[in-house]
Amino acid sequence: MERENENKADAGAMIKDGSAILENSGGSFFCLSIIGQIEGHYVLDNAQKATKYDHVIPTLVALEESERVDGIIILINTLGGDVEAGLAMAEVIASLTKPTASIVLGGGHSIGVPLAVSADRSFIVPSATMTIHPVRTNGTVLGVPQAFDYLEKMQNRIIDFIVNHSSVEEEHFRELINRTDTLVNDIGSILDGYEATACGLIDEIGGVKDALAYLKSRVGKSGKS
Repeated sequence: MERENENKADAGAMIKDGSAILENSGGSFFCLSIIGQIEGHYVLDNAQKATKYDHVIPTLVALEESERVDGIIILINTLGGDVEAGLAMAEVIASLTKPTASIVLGGGHSIGVPLAVSADRSFIVPSATMTIHPVRTNGTVLGVPQAFDYLEKMQNRIIDFIVNHSSVEEEHFRELINRTDTLVNDIGSILDGYEATACGLIDEIGGVKDALAYLKSRVGKSGKS
């Protein structure tokens, strides 16, 4: 009966937010989807696909304490979104003790970059792309030094996180952010899967089977069955 209730809960979670628990002899892994726009303090229009950070963060905390889950696989296909919300999610993922693996599918743009590198091992499929650009803001911006100082500090927080959780060199990453010959209406860079791995931003080219193989190897090393 308990197992039946778990299966019903899993099915409900899959329908509600795209999550699922994958179980076999290699371990039990939670599949977390970060899809569409990262929703922060303001609720997005219902017509937009959105990942709500106030749902994801408690889920991650629960997974850390779950005896049922051995590791977490994170599927990323996002345009970006709220910077602080995305960075908060990335910090939580990076602080987990359970093995984590991320896969960039389609796109891991803007604040999706810290989310991709926050896992223990990051993967990207060859056809996926990652857009890297400076922090942008909406609404009224006061033309005072404090406003620009805030944006610069936010940019440095993001760069520090990415550099500390990947193999990319800070100087090279700053060059990618400030390129003026790639994006039509913005400055920055677009990297495909091979370019993202070549510069050390993402660990390796791969998909679901590669990420699961990594998680299973980590579970095996930790002595779990």
